[in-house]
Amino acid sequence: MRILMLSQWFDPEPSFKGLAFARELVRRGHQVEFLTGFPNYPGGKLYPGYRMRLWQRECIDGIAVLRVPLYPSHGRSVLGRIVNYTSFAFSASLGSVFVARPDLVYVYHPPATIGLAALAAKMLHRVPIVYDIQDLWPDSVATSGMMGNRRILDMLYRWCQLIYRKSERIVVLSPGFKATLVERGVAEEKIEVIYNWCDERALGASDGHPVVLGAPGEFTVLFAGTMGVAQALDTVLDAARICMDAVPRARFVLIGGGIDHARLERRATEMKLTNLRFLPRQSGSEIGRYLSAADVLLVHLRKEPLYRITIPSKTQAYLAAGKPILMAVEGDAAALIQRSRAGLTCTPNSPDSLAEAVAELASFSVERLNEMGQAGHDFYLRELSLAVGADRFERVFAAALMDATAARVATSAR
Repeated sequence: MRILMLSQWFDPEPSFKGLAFARELVRRGHQVEFLTGFPNYPGGKLYPGYRMRLWQRECIDGIAVLRVPLYPSHGRSVLGRIVNYTSFAFSASLGSVFVARPDLVYVYHPPATIGLAALAAKMLHRVPIVYDIQDLWPDSVATSGMMGNRRILDMLYRWCQLIYRKSERIVVLSPGFKATLVERGVAEEKIEVIYNWCDERALGASDGHPVVLGAPGEFTVLFAGTMGVAQALDTVLDAARICMDAVPRARFVLIGGGIDHARLERRATEMKLTNLRFLPRQSGSEIGRYLSAADVLLVHLRKEPLYRITIPSKTQAYLAAGKPILMAVEGDAAALIQRSRAGLTCTPNSPDSLAEAVAELASFSVERLNEMGQAGHDFYLRELSLAVGADRFERVFAAALMDATAARVATSAR
């Protein structure tokens, strides 16, 4: 089938439902075109080699890409974020006129603002929508502190409900997302849980020298990813302070960037944390070396009801890397680690709980740690991999086409 993939973010931006997914669909015989923006995430500045223009066509690995303009922004400014999202929504709505007529539109992130472009493409080309929901809006908007106006949040809620009704099929990343949408009146039969995967090609692409994160005998706990408000990494700094006395051989490494990075680095310096260091964000093809060099990989999100039904995207990369995981997120993410037997869980926002879990992991034998890592890797291949996810998406795409055909037949019979 001919698939139009619609997302604000696409390679070279970090996006695990971007190029890797498109390549896999092409490999399976589908024709794919990607409608996206000019790359600026997560720094909020255009990537080198790009300049803003009315449109730009590219061909990447045989995939046609149409880029449309947007306002680059991804900082603390609420206004900047709003203009970033809405500018792409309008540009992509106009851009849908200039793509080849698809059989189906696959829509991925951000959830509400891109809905305008999704509905435009649906009406223009008279084709079904498969909507992949990675964030629940307005919940995540309110939780992040980006917006607190109840009237606006209510408008966002109603807009999302309209999008869900207009979508033939909806894909969510966790059982908790599905349960929440069903509670909000979305038909259960149109919702499918498909766990995210990681960029497997990039993760295994590095052929550089092995990375050394600590001295012999040290126990390295690594966090890799965005450092923002949701990650609440002050907890990690406080746990590191406890471990200076309780687990002297523990070393914490934080890799990445984000709006909270500079503040966290200053605070770590003020706290004189000799067992914690920051490293810059690594490319997808390099991060695998760092994951492999750690003893344990850490996931942490702030303790919030919304995050109980969220599975942070780094979880899949950690599982695929075959290293033990320390999951400081409650709910569905913790259940995934328990089910896979890939590591330990602890209470988010609790330095004591995190430090205790680090101490327990540091007491394990190398053999036991390796067994955890292997169990996680095997679970990823069996349940979460790109191949498994693509199989499930193909079935959802076929069901959406059948739904649209049945709706047309029923309409014509009236």
